Amino acid sequence: MRMDPQELLSLCKRRGFLWPAYDIYGSVAGLYDYGPLGAALKNNIEDHWRRLYVQGEGFQEISCPIVAPEPVFKASGHVDAFSDMYVECTKCGETFRADHLAAGLHANPASLGEDELGKMLRESGVLCPECGGGLTAPKRFNLMFKTSIGAGRGKTAYLRPETAQGMFVNFSQVYRYGREKLPVGAVQIGRAFRNEISPRQGLIRLRELNMMEAELFVHPEDKSWPKFRDVRAEVVPLVPNKGPPSSVALEEAVKAGVIRNEVLAYFMWLTYKFALDIGLDPKRLRFRQHESTEMAHYASDCWDLEAEIGYGWTELVGVADRGCFDVKAHLDHSGADLTSFERYDEPREVEMEVVKPNFGALGPLFKDKSKLIAEALSKLPAEAAKDQDKVTVDVEGEALVVPSSCYEVSKRKEKVSGRKLVPHVIEPSYGVDRLLFSLLDHVYSKKDEYIVLRLKGLVAPIKVGVFPLMARDGLGEIATSIFDSLVKAGIAAYYDDSGSIGRRYARMDEIGTPCCVTVDYDTKSDGTVTVRDRDSAEQVRVKKEEVAEVVKALISGASFESLRSPQD
Repeated sequence: MRMDPQELLSLCKRRGFLWPAYDIYGSVAGLYDYGPLGAALKNNIEDHWRRLYVQGEGFQEISCPIVAPEPVFKASGHVDAFSDMYVECTKCGETFRADHLAAGLHANPASLGEDELGKMLRESGVLCPECGGGLTAPKRFNLMFKTSIGAGRGKTAYLRPETAQGMFVNFSQVYRYGREKLPVGAVQIGRAFRNEISPRQGLIRLRELNMMEAELFVHPEDKSWPKFRDVRAEVVPLVPNKGPPSSVALEEAVKAGVIRNEVLAYFMWLTYKFALDIGLDPKRLRFRQHESTEMAHYASDCWDLEAEIGYGWTELVGVADRGCFDVKAHLDHSGADLTSFERYDEPREVEMEVVKPNFGALGPLFKDKSKLIAEALSKLPAEAAKDQDKVTVDVEGEALVVPSSCYEVSKRKEKVSGRKLVPHVIEPSYGVDRLLFSLLDHVYSKKDEYIVLRLKGLVAPIKVGVFPLMARDGLGEIATSIFDSLVKAGIAAYYDDSGSIGRRYARMDEIGTPCCVTVDYDTKSDGTVTVRDRDSAEQVRVKKEEVAEVVKALISGASFESLRSPQD
């Protein structure tokens, strides 16, 4: 049964997970602040992702600016194509995502053009959800936030709508740092910005969002993966765009061509493992393959990890084979050499395409710079100049546009020791905010009249609550010393001596704290404390000196039963 998202958002606001941004000024739709508990939960999710991708898989973490000049997004296609359709109410003036209003009228409304979508809404009698007024025809709206760099006639720029472009434009540096070998991967965790038309679903659709993205650069002719053999028997729930849903072994899905290649399959498994690690419910997860009408034109395969939450099935992660589109787009637009080099075992005689300068045209046009330009043209990969009206080359720090009359792409035979390749990209792209909200939805439960968040110790913002039974008779001092020892051991602890012990337990249960430690009068006589498990409410006595060790075991996944001594 789906829970009411507003009930969850109410808990998040009350307990300091999430707050509407700028609330004292009426707030802004699509913007949220993370409170103390939300920020800690978000950091724990991101830290585990780092452990898997940076430490486990060897990806390089980089951090790039959130603002970029217009040519970056012109090359990526965002300036021309990063848009959604909206309609406006002719009565109250409210705007709405047009495809959202068509939900239930078409299997994939976002795949329709303006005319098709407008006709569907009109013929279905769809009216303004706010006042019942009529709606305008759908119009396109670019979702990027536009700005400028510098004063006066500054350069046009945009806030990044994803973190990926920073990794694509830095491919040469990533490749060099990775000892000039493929595959090589980069990751980035950070903010992205999308000027959503009508965000109305909490953290599911935001104007400022958090992303964790990995870009794996692979050989275009080799998409095998050595570590795939370790997970080939793993089963994941698949909803292919052809055929019925199924849960099959990854090896079987690759052999049948349902999943396009081993690299894609491996990172789908890693994505699924990550989701289970942080505590999402496997019964409410699935990988849905993009329909042919929604698949990006450059992608050979793309799967979304979706979770069933109060808003329905919601995309959390996209795992795609993006081909060479991204790197080649920046190569073509910038003229930079964003290729990798494959070295042959022995030199080969090959016919290759090269960029040949036309000195007769270069001289009159560029005069004393013609020689330097000719050298720069000779170094360009043929792919950057072929079928282009012009290319841009860097000469002593100056970007010069060279028309095609000044060069030609010709063929010649050479003995070569290797060849240049434009790498393909496998991209797992994670929405942090959606993951966090879906996780809270999946772990939300009620016990009697109390709310319990059954967060795993791995991600719980607070790992343990520490309570003196009474704030007197020296119990507070003992509890404080235990609290201090936990903090020194690197464990996120919370001290509370206010209210009844039952109410204190309930407060910790409500924010997902896995266990609590209570100091009582027996502690003074025998040196033991009570450790209480959140999920079972069971208790066990342990020596106060062992509390940090016991708590670490519990938050690492040890069963509460394993803590009991034979006499218990």
